[in-house]
Amino acid sequence: MIEYLNNRGNSPITHYQISTQSITVWFKGGKSYCYSYNGDAGKQNVEKMKELANLGTGLSAFITQNVRFDYDK
Repeated sequence: MIEYLNNRGNSPITHYQISTQSITVWFKGGKSYCYSYNGDAGKQNVEKMKELANLGTGLSAFITQNVRFDYDK
């Protein structure tokens, strides 16, 4: 698990973990969501989420606008 940099200072995301075909995102309060290629999020969105997670900015907004309810577990 990697701490999310939160470069803009206003993200509810605290940590993330990247796997080959998925990303798990932890939010304040400890709730986590896994987004994968095989789930509704799809490869393109998962790859974009990985990119944003590593940059430390824009991940929460992307999830809200594109894949918020498409998590696996």
